[in-house]
Amino acid sequence: MDLAISAVCFGMVVASILALAAVGFTLQYGVTNIFNLAFPETMVASGFVAYLFNSRGWSIWLCLVVAAVFGGALSLALNVVLYRPFIRRGSSFLALFIASLATGMVIHYTIAAIAAEGSFRYDLAHERAFTIASANITWPQITIMVISAGAMVTVHLFLRRSRLGKAMRATAVDADLARSCGVPTEHVVNVAWLVSGALCGLAGVTFFMTTRSFGATSGRAFLVLIIAAAILGGIGDAYGAMLGAVVIGVTTELGAVWLNPGYKTAVALLILLAVLLVRPQGIRAEFARVREMQA
Repeated sequence: MDLAISAVCFGMVVASILALAAVGFTLQYGVTNIFNLAFPETMVASGFVAYLFNSRGWSIWLCLVVAAVFGGALSLALNVVLYRPFIRRGSSFLALFIASLATGMVIHYTIAAIAAEGSFRYDLAHERAFTIASANITWPQITIMVISAGAMVTVHLFLRRSRLGKAMRATAVDADLARSCGVPTEHVVNVAWLVSGALCGLAGVTFFMTTRSFGATSGRAFLVLIIAAAILGGIGDAYGAMLGAVVIGVTTELGAVWLNPGYKTAVALLILLAVLLVRPQGIRAEFARVREMQA
């Protein structure tokens, strides 16, 4: 029982990180219809930029801001320089898929060439643990959950209350109709990449904060969890991605306790396959349609 409680607590930490990544991933897809496989490499790049400053004495919390800015800038650059020219040429979904895969590999091997095969670790000032219902949880883990919750609330208010957020939702539903109604869709798409990239940067640093050490290949396995959470909640639905992150995060950690720690990715894949077979539109699809009709 104690192990299960610990797994649920750490699962919520994983879910917090996964929510940042999955919401960013699904925002990109929802607005641009691009299945961006370079997303985890952007996470890793942002994490290493944070390490660069952290190793020079910067607080990890300031490094989080730096990583968010870098992630947003890199994502926006990828859209403007790479993906937008493909879209203007009328490239197919498959062509964009392959382009994103190739971009991810370029980023990955660039990081690998710079970092070599080294192992890195952040300098975290406060690592003392607290006991919550027989589970030990550290101060950085608590802070990660608070940061994620704050980011999710901010995304919610942005999408619901701001004019730009509403324009983003309209573009995601029907870009041509939104454009004909006067929505500057190109600007909206840029903002979507910027916001999703910032979330990606936060996810990269918080992910590395929970590992004893990280390297150039650390983010690859996380892509499976991101895709599983996004599809579970309904690809393109930010709120569904939040729900999917909680389900995947907690389930994979419970699977590690009840089965084997090496089966975490396998558990996520099984959940992904089950959703694709039973409800490929995602568990929140009906709610999402009603919400957009009422918005």
